[in-house]
Amino acid sequence: MKDNIRLHGFNNLTSSLSFNIYDICYAKTEQQREEYIDYIDELYNAERLTQILKDVTNIIGAHILNIARQDYDPHGASVTVLIAEHELTDESENEVGPGPLPETVVAHLDKSHVTVHTYPESHPDGGISTFRLDIDVSTCGMISPLKALNYLIHSFDSDIVTMDYRVRGFTRDESGRKLFIDHPITSIQDYLSEDTKNAYQMIDVNVYQENMFHTKMLLKDFALDNYLFGIDKNKLTFEEAADIEARLRKEMLEIFYSRNIE
Repeated sequence: MKDNIRLHGFNNLTSSLSFNIYDICYAKTEQQREEYIDYIDELYNAERLTQILKDVTNIIGAHILNIARQDYDPHGASVTVLIAEHELTDESENEVGPGPLPETVVAHLDKSHVTVHTYPESHPDGGISTFRLDIDVSTCGMISPLKALNYLIHSFDSDIVTMDYRVRGFTRDESGRKLFIDHPITSIQDYLSEDTKNAYQMIDVNVYQENMFHTKMLLKDFALDNYLFGIDKNKLTFEEAADIEARLRKEMLEIFYSRNIE
């Protein structure tokens, strides 16, 4: 927001940033696929995800009200962090267990939050396994979720990233004029670092008049070794390697364009 804009009261705008992050892998046998899911499930368990969300909260300049986290059986995890613009004196952080939520948390349930959910999956026919993380950062007041963009992308093995950013509600300046967005933006790409932009192929679908911004990212570099799980590339024939690469590229393009490719 420009310094010369003075608001009347609290900034009621809600800014929401949503990520879908995909990691793609080829695991030939059923055992390898199960081992991949176990590996990724442990790598991104609730404890590690909690630390990542704590880092996000620190980056955007927010304060933690409450943390709830869970590892699921057989796989998957989720973490929800309720945050506020200002630090509270009576409840700075609380690991939620059974029982009612603290009064300060209930009072802020409609405010800002950071959430993450994981979805490992595989299909037996093609040997492809995917791991998806859904991350949502929703803030109000002066804190902005866009500050955490680059950190989140680089915190995971992000082969494909789909991002949505939207601003809702309005606030007022001192004259009473409504403001439906409080910062200039033409694309989510405006807030990406140069190394991130250089690493990915990107396309935008933006609806400027509705303050909705959508960016898709596909990793440019493709090294087959990075996508094999439990398989030695040197033991593959040229034909086998070419077939696996074609399957992986097809999977990535289908996810990137959100459509099946025949």
